[in-house]
Amino acid sequence: MRAVSTRTFTQKQLAQWLASIQPRGAFRMERAGISAEGRDIFLLTVGQGPTTVFLWSQMHGDESTATMALLDMLNFFSLLGDHPASQAITQRLTVAMMPMLNPDGAERFQRRSSQLIDINRDALRLQSPEARLLKGTLDRLSPQFGFNLHDQNPRYSVGSSRKVAAIGLLAPALDEEKTDPPVRQRAKHVAASVAEILAGLIPGHVARYDDTFEPRAFGDNIQKWGTSTVLIETGGWPGDPEKMYLRKLNAVTLLTVLVEIASGRYQTTDIASYEDLPFNAERFYDMIVRGASIRTNGIVSPIVADVGINFESGGRVAKVPSDSIYARIVDIGDLHTFGSFEEIDGKGIELDSTVVKLDRRILKTRLMELIDRN
Repeated sequence: MRAVSTRTFTQKQLAQWLASIQPRGAFRMERAGISAEGRDIFLLTVGQGPTTVFLWSQMHGDESTATMALLDMLNFFSLLGDHPASQAITQRLTVAMMPMLNPDGAERFQRRSSQLIDINRDALRLQSPEARLLKGTLDRLSPQFGFNLHDQNPRYSVGSSRKVAAIGLLAPALDEEKTDPPVRQRAKHVAASVAEILAGLIPGHVARYDDTFEPRAFGDNIQKWGTSTVLIETGGWPGDPEKMYLRKLNAVTLLTVLVEIASGRYQTTDIASYEDLPFNAERFYDMIVRGASIRTNGIVSPIVADVGINFESGGRVAKVPSDSIYARIVDIGDLHTFGSFEEIDGKGIELDSTVVKLDRRILKTRLMELIDRN
């Protein structure tokens, strides 16, 4: 959908986009409930098959990549209802989607709800209306499969590699011992199918999410309650700050794995395709200046080192305009085992502490000037 051009949008905009494609009749739309501040939370259903799959997104208000992907999937069903993938999915599955569980958080583009609750840690107490709605919808649908859709740290790396983890996968544990009853075995087969699909699209950029059992989390408990659940966490990608490529990647992957579930082919996927994935690690920066000369003061001699730099919103730092993006040095030293979205050859460049908290544009201009000078 061309109308969705930024990852920052509100429930009102979501409702407008849904209203623009609903008349095509490809999906059923209902107002499943309301948020703490009274915003509508929608449930959208495609197909009438015997196997139910439930996908929910934006439990955290600032994690919107999969929400855009779900809109793209609905658009696909609306425009290409005769496509073999559409036919396979709609005839054999009932696919229910809750694209924005936390509309109050989305309004502010913040992780937590308007009650300051992390909805994903409210699976047991069910204090928030959003958590109660999710649990009630699960009880009503009794889905055989579930997809818990999130955004992870965009600077995670794939294990110790220098590759960014564009996607993190998890078949959540349902107990501290990480046992594998049939419900989790099915989830691992589905996760393995997702891993194999992604291996053909973004080879080497898929990791496993931490599988430590979290007794308060929805994913872990939904697995425990009997729905084979897969967590998909979208990370970062070079040149894609608004997640437009990653949104497309999500939509294609989810459509393909739904076909795998509809056909039953997921059952033959080797679980090792999932279990052998490296875990997410923190070995990635926004920028690395390689081999620069670092001078800290007039007393000690300068050293040659790599500089890891991340870019942050100015609103998080005092005296920095909220609409600016400032540069923050996060590490100095031997960073040859780290990757980054941007690399600059620092040979002949001398840096000092004044580059800390520079606006991103100023930093890059300063670096280019230093390169030209040398």
